[in-house]
Amino acid sequence: MKLYSLSVLYKGEPKAVLLKAAYDVSSFSFFQRSSVQEFMTFTSQLIVERSAKGSRASVKEQEYLCHVYVRNDSLAGVVIADSEYPSRVAFTLLEKVLDEFSKQVDRIEWPVGSPATIHYTALDGHLSRYQNPREADPMTKVQAELDETKIILHNTMESLLERGEKLDDLVSKSEVLGTQSKAFYKTVSTGAGCSGHR
Repeated sequence: MKLYSLSVLYKGEPKAVLLKAAYDVSSFSFFQRSSVQEFMTFTSQLIVERSAKGSRASVKEQEYLCHVYVRNDSLAGVVIADSEYPSRVAFTLLEKVLDEFSKQVDRIEWPVGSPATIHYTALDGHLSRYQNPREADPMTKVQAELDETKIILHNTMESLLERGEKLDDLVSKSEVLGTQSKAFYKTVSTGAGCSGHR
């Protein structure tokens, strides 16, 4: 079981703004790490942009699951984990992080913030503490609430896109992804799909 990234975003119109993120890309080869990290940012932004306010969803992509929670106030969180990681714990983590973030970071900063300007330092700690869901489980006080909440499950990233939209086109137009990452995407998407790297 593994958590790869934890990020806080603001769901702006039309773009999602990355406010803060933590990554664990140690399981990827050294040369893939920066591209993998850029893809996690790209994926997190795309999922938040395509999710409605007040919704929770899980998006399956190959052996990964991306869990997203967009609050009604446009603050959003995304956890990218492997498919074995329990989604209940992922959503508990998102709830906790967004609650904490909204208390520590002034709402005025959300629409204009960036990882460099937002002062919130807890993400790395949460990412490493929640690597073991059993350790984190005593913290699941919102579990009962979550069980009653409908979590939408999308089977692929493609299912989030609008009719006629292609993931390849979004990748090539992306400002988040560098040239190297776009080339990396092309090599893996022709072979094993967007995230078929190990």
